[in-house]
Amino acid sequence: MTLQKKRALHIGGASWLLLGAMHGGALADDPPTQLPDITVTAPSPIQRHRTAPTRAPVHVVRAAPSRNRERAAAVQPTQAAPAPAPQQGVLPVVTDQFATVTVVPNEELRRSGGATLGDLLFSKPGITGSSFAPGASSRPIIRGLDVNRVGIVENGLGGGGVSDLGEDHFVPIDPFSTNQIEVVRGPAALRYGSTSIGGVVSATNNRIPDAMPTCAASPFQSYGLPVKAPLADAGGPSCLNVETRTSVSSVNRGVEGGMLLDAGGNNVAVHADVYGRTTSDYSIPSYPYLFDQTRPVNSRQPNSATQSDGASVGASYFFQGGYIGASITQNDSLYHIPGIDGSDHQTRIDAHQTKIAVKGEYRPDAAAIDAVRFWVGATDYRHNELGLADPADPSTLGIRQTFTNKEQEGRLEVQMMPFNARFAAVTTAFGLQAGHQELTAPSPDDLGSPINGLWDPNNNNRVAGYVFNELKFSETTKAQIAGRIERVNLSGMTPAFIPDVFDLTVDPNAIGPATPRNLHFTPKSASVGLLQNLPYDLVASVTAQYVERAPKPAELFSRGGHDATATFDIGNPNLGIETAKSIEVGLRRAAGPLRFELTGYYTRFNGFIFRRLNGNTCDGSTACVDPADPAAPLDLKEAIYSQRDATFRGAEFQSQLDIGPLNGGIWGIENQFDVVRATFTDGSNVPRIPPVRLGGGVYWRDSNWFTRINLVHAFAQNDIAVIGETPTAGYNLLNAEITYNTKLSQSWIGAREMTLGLVGNNLLNQNIRNSVSYTKDEVLMPGLGVRAFANLKF
Repeated sequence: MTLQKKRALHIGGASWLLLGAMHGGALADDPPTQLPDITVTAPSPIQRHRTAPTRAPVHVVRAAPSRNRERAAAVQPTQAAPAPAPQQGVLPVVTDQFATVTVVPNEELRRSGGATLGDLLFSKPGITGSSFAPGASSRPIIRGLDVNRVGIVENGLGGGGVSDLGEDHFVPIDPFSTNQIEVVRGPAALRYGSTSIGGVVSATNNRIPDAMPTCAASPFQSYGLPVKAPLADAGGPSCLNVETRTSVSSVNRGVEGGMLLDAGGNNVAVHADVYGRTTSDYSIPSYPYLFDQTRPVNSRQPNSATQSDGASVGASYFFQGGYIGASITQNDSLYHIPGIDGSDHQTRIDAHQTKIAVKGEYRPDAAAIDAVRFWVGATDYRHNELGLADPADPSTLGIRQTFTNKEQEGRLEVQMMPFNARFAAVTTAFGLQAGHQELTAPSPDDLGSPINGLWDPNNNNRVAGYVFNELKFSETTKAQIAGRIERVNLSGMTPAFIPDVFDLTVDPNAIGPATPRNLHFTPKSASVGLLQNLPYDLVASVTAQYVERAPKPAELFSRGGHDATATFDIGNPNLGIETAKSIEVGLRRAAGPLRFELTGYYTRFNGFIFRRLNGNTCDGSTACVDPADPAAPLDLKEAIYSQRDATFRGAEFQSQLDIGPLNGGIWGIENQFDVVRATFTDGSNVPRIPPVRLGGGVYWRDSNWFTRINLVHAFAQNDIAVIGETPTAGYNLLNAEITYNTKLSQSWIGAREMTLGLVGNNLLNQNIRNSVSYTKDEVLMPGLGVRAFANLKF
């Protein structure tokens, strides 16, 4: 560990001690802060039923008498007193989950305004974005793990794109229409499968309503948020809520806008939303290309403009004991790929996704079963990679490659009623999951070549069963034991052999004939966790997991050029199951003036799958040469999917401390720290790992206003791979924001609530390069910019 990183650890420890010292005084002088509840559903199928201010769990009450009257009466939701409006800027800390969870609530989503999940989560402790095309293609990276190890789900179903197959591919989930994001930092494979061995990002929205909307009525105010459904036979009045969201941004001349509609009546709830966004090339602080100083730039990142839009409509029917709903969603995006090659070839991606989703919940009036939930979805995704075949000839503009993904997925979960096992109250949930996926990646170039496109058509099928057991020993001590078994079948074509060096113009048979492969894997995973409440509202946790991951199609069947990573990828059909043994400890506090989360983890991978660069280079269509060849270097680095043992370890900390009253509000300080170190067993570095980051800031809020200024310092990343990676300089990211929220008289333009805000990003106009990005030496992150936004609720 470098001296700089040791110093960062000492600073982080000192800040923790400082907050601990201040904590006593704050508790003594100020009354406890009333905080909104946080409802989290992603980590576990065992859900605790309580009213939350952002989304209420579904409870459709059974009015008919039954043999279980006492149980029915216990769960009937009477008209609850209205929850307090969520306070702006409060750090959400989750203390009732065994997994480590980062929550981005609705009000923070509206203020942050990230166009992609990676941009939105860029500076969260333990999380960053891939930043391949900022503002268009940035996939979340959790604790240094990305693509094949981080799952992305929307309303319980997979995102359905191909962002895990290429860093230049966008994630077809837009934060603009999202109400809450939950990030499980650490293995989430037990519920979501092999693709989530490193974590999962779960986005939720109201596209399939899970509660009847409630309109504002004097004196009760619901702020347009869903609450528990009334009695199924109550026949409440019809209701309509409309919200508009708009913003403009200076850094990319961006404009975005959209509308959301929620209506309900006669046990039917309907949702519809539409949004659009357009940006030009974004401004940058200085020249972006580190190793080529000859190209004109004009203070903007060349070839970085974007355009995206989407729409969705859905509805749910609420019946006695549950609901069932469906939605259809369309996502479209046309975005350019920055970088020297992307700019020269005018590369852009034209992507389209159609997704159908169905979900429901049923609460039978039974002694054993608490709830039955299901999710079913189908996705049809396609994108064309457009560009010039010859940068000097504009007439060669056309489709260079096409990616398609046709995917179907289903999941069923049954949560049992708690039962008394004498030593503990035990709650069990069972789950079944199945899916089918068909992938293609053809190219119109070199149609007769055995390495045309990135891979031949392939498909995979998977089926899994899992069980979660939660043991409540007392009000202060809980444990969880969970397990999963999965069957994965993959079939595709790959050459019988691909030598490290070849030239098809000299020897057309240098690459072996296409050979069908049918591969089968049975990953198994298990975990055990403990939650212990401590004095002073502290909650301690320890979790141990053993997780297995089956290889993905790209890792098995690739045999062609991959422009996104500037590599010629060679898959390995002989790859085995990747395993991870992980232990994690945490200490959290969610109540009172001091709120914090401290986590440390250690993960040992056996058979860690990665792209191994061997020093050879390829032209992508006919030849690969070694470094001594007179033709070297060619455009693409040869990368062979390989396996080695690796170790990941790190820590994360974030906190907020309400210091005291100031001008009718509360002011306080916040800080954060995260570090991840990843090495192979020989001591060499795993490539593309985030840097050590340390940050802090000051905030002030009252019932209407929230203002904040925050600085995050990223240290230089010099722990790099031996081949194919360069050091990354550190940076200081200074952001500031001010937001005003107020209720309105409906006689004023018909709106009943308004939120206005200004957000300043990268106010120091620093050169920021993301160490995990394949294009970091050619693509700078956006420079100084100001975003203004306005949200109205009707």
